[in-house]
Amino acid sequence: MFNLQSKNIVFVGGKGGVGKTTISSAIALQQADHGRHVLLVSTDPAHSLADAFDQKIGDTVTRVAAGVDALEIDPDREVEAHISRVMRTMKRFSKPDMFPEIERQMRLTQQSPGAQEAALLERIARLIDEAPATYDIVIFDTAPTGHTLRLLALPEAMAAWTQGLLRQSQKAKQLEGVLDHLSPKAGKDITNPMADPAKHETANMDDRTAEITETLLQRQRLFHRTRHVLTDTEKTALVFVLTPEKLPILETGRAVTALKAEKLPIAGLVINRNLPAEVDSAFFAQRRQQEGIYRTEIEQQFSDLPRVYLPLFPTDLHGLEALQKIAAELPDE
Repeated sequence: MFNLQSKNIVFVGGKGGVGKTTISSAIALQQADHGRHVLLVSTDPAHSLADAFDQKIGDTVTRVAAGVDALEIDPDREVEAHISRVMRTMKRFSKPDMFPEIERQMRLTQQSPGAQEAALLERIARLIDEAPATYDIVIFDTAPTGHTLRLLALPEAMAAWTQGLLRQSQKAKQLEGVLDHLSPKAGKDITNPMADPAKHETANMDDRTAEITETLLQRQRLFHRTRHVLTDTEKTALVFVLTPEKLPILETGRAVTALKAEKLPIAGLVINRNLPAEVDSAFFAQRRQQEGIYRTEIEQQFSDLPRVYLPLFPTDLHGLEALQKIAAELPDE
């Protein structure tokens, strides 16, 4: 089965309600049992890590078990912090009489569609970039079909956005080398937005232009590094959680197809909440028969991926002791 002991970044995703937070938590405990220092991160605005561990977590790193720290990212807080950083930068290069208009525009931006997601994805990128210096493995409780695919698209969008801002500069000639790097077709098309932006010549720019340029390029470099980590099969793994039911199978199938097209390393599937082989009523016998049909479909559709089947437990699973029971059911190799 799949082995996560050599991975540094793990995304656990799946359709809502299939138990991905529980599985994420169990994987974190399993990795800690192997002596690894674990950071478990929830990127879902409707956080449930705190419920899983029966303790308050929030948007600060919190120790939830031996070797396991947890964090629930607050998207609203991320947007506010992002807008504040941008506003500070803009004010540095603007006249004081423009400050009220800058603040008004920033408030409008904060309410715009996609602002929360962009800020959240930047936080994820920074965690991917920085957390491995402190932790052996970072586990994201999220949905690859949403966040990860958009995270992969963001570097290209960042290149287009960066190019647009730089072209507006009055120092267009001084920025010509940067624009050539971002777009080989002189700014008409971005055919290679993921080309490595590691080096750019800013020596001939004035201080204001050079600082603006470097700020933009630092963010692009961040997403460039993130993209490389996400597609590195030695460092990263994606784990899908589903139940033996029609809708989770359909959603997982679409996600797997999309992520394979992006060359992302899918480690395997966790099929959760399987009924026991022996059932004691006609109702559960019928459910078990239907489940068998879906299990066959899973075996056929995902035959190229490792699969782990976990039982349906008789009670709700929350709290450290219950999560450790699930961790014991996960394969070690």
